[in-house]
Amino acid sequence: MSGNSDPLTPRAKLAVTAGKAAAAVSRAAGRGSGSVIGGRVALKLDPDLLARLATHLDVILVSATNGKTTTTRLIAEALRAAGPVVSNALGANMPAGITSALAGGSDAKFAVIEVDEKYLAGVARDTDPKCIALLNLSRDQLDRAAETRMMAEHWREGLAGSKAVVVANADDPLVVWAASSSPNVMWVAAGQMWKDDAWSCPSCGGVMQRPGDDWFCGECGFRRPTPTWALSGDHVLDPHGSAWPIHLQLPGRANKANAASSAAVAAVFGVPPQVALERMYQVQAVAGRYDVVQFMQRDLRLLLAKNPAGWLETFSLIDPPPTPVILSVNARGADGTDTSWLWDVDYTRLTGHPIFVLGDRKLDLAVRLEVANQHFQVCENLDQAVQMAPPGRIEVIANYTAFQDLRRRVGN
Repeated sequence: MSGNSDPLTPRAKLAVTAGKAAAAVSRAAGRGSGSVIGGRVALKLDPDLLARLATHLDVILVSATNGKTTTTRLIAEALRAAGPVVSNALGANMPAGITSALAGGSDAKFAVIEVDEKYLAGVARDTDPKCIALLNLSRDQLDRAAETRMMAEHWREGLAGSKAVVVANADDPLVVWAASSSPNVMWVAAGQMWKDDAWSCPSCGGVMQRPGDDWFCGECGFRRPTPTWALSGDHVLDPHGSAWPIHLQLPGRANKANAASSAAVAAVFGVPPQVALERMYQVQAVAGRYDVVQFMQRDLRLLLAKNPAGWLETFSLIDPPPTPVILSVNARGADGTDTSWLWDVDYTRLTGHPIFVLGDRKLDLAVRLEVANQHFQVCENLDQAVQMAPPGRIEVIANYTAFQDLRRRVGN
């Protein structure tokens, strides 16, 4: 597949040029990177552009409810050991944003692409990927994402018979169900901290048995497959049983799991685990996530959490009490306008932390924290929250658009 022959027709070249022009205008107007509008313009002029742009690339797709952007970045770093990489590093993960990213990768060998769960099957059809990484499936934006079992079914149907190597999390029953329609699956024991969406069998609806790290359905026999890669403490175990140390600058167990899946993907393309994991150490932050910034003479660590599983993982990596915590929640289009998911988050894990609440939906969050018997203060903005917070580094946790608002405010 890889080569330097130009796959683009005159129409496709015109579409790419027009898309880049539209993106430049958007950037000049201060409306963000322009990748989405650029991709939309390009696809309007050539609806087959995404497929054309992918023809000379070894494409790797990454999809999940949580961890897509970070894992995409880790895989991209690992694969740079084997050749130039193009990637949608800023997380524009629907067809327009993906098209924009690939339009800038004419000299690349690999395309490492984060894909929104809803669009995975369609993007896979267009790009003929060599590898697809499936990390997890859990409840997300209720007004735009399908119920998790329906999403797993959508993946299962879309990936049936795929020629790609599917690297899939053996510890998530929904991911296993989705990936099992593919003939070539590499199972990774990456763990599953959030289990509340996986108590019923996706195959038959029976009750899932979950002894220890294992899982199986007592009614139909659907069960955890035997993994060939595994996260074990601070090491990745490869198919030969060798243990490779994980040294990341990114915090938390979830990122070690992302590194394990990334190492398995890199191995598909001949990059050894030791090389892949050493390269991943270079990643300090991902699109502002995990960055520690200075604001009003204070250190703020910026953390993104968009759904119950993401908030649970984030609570596990913040500094212990009495570290102050700022929580910010919006409910704009990109977040999902339904905030009922707040009631699925276990906010009692914040007991002992001084909590400061802001964002468009600060009152929704305040009610939830009141019921969880947490001590908190509602603030008008970040400046007020930082002024009120006791000394020490502040952990700032926000959902998607609230996170972007905060990044703009701190100049990140």
